[in-house]
Amino acid sequence: MTYVVTDNCIRCKYTDCVEVCPVDCFYEGENMLVIHPDECIDCGVCEPECPAEAIKPDTEPGLEDWIKLNGDYAKTWPNLTTRRDPLPEAKEFDGVPDKLKEHFSPEPGQGD
Repeated sequence: MTYVVTDNCIRCKYTDCVEVCPVDCFYEGENMLVIHPDECIDCGVCEPECPAEAIKPDTEPGLEDWIKLNGDYAKTWPNLTTRRDPLPEAKEFDGVPDKLKEHFSPEPGQGD
């Protein structure tokens, strides 16, 4: 089992989860984070730290596309191990439905 970052992270990108991760398995895109499924140790400390509630265990139904997205982008985006401020529009976009279709950027973030 692993944890995955889902739709509500897009255009929010809170990084509270990154700060508590003991294995540094978060990777940064331009407007969201992903978890590397082969590096995640299933400790679960990241899930309650996400203000947007965008982190879910991969055992929840309906997350197949998110598991694939996390795995694919974790291979190309840079690693992020330190907390940063959320995106300026985070509060505005928290809870907006279907952000993947209209707001997702495949571009990498800065990383560490």
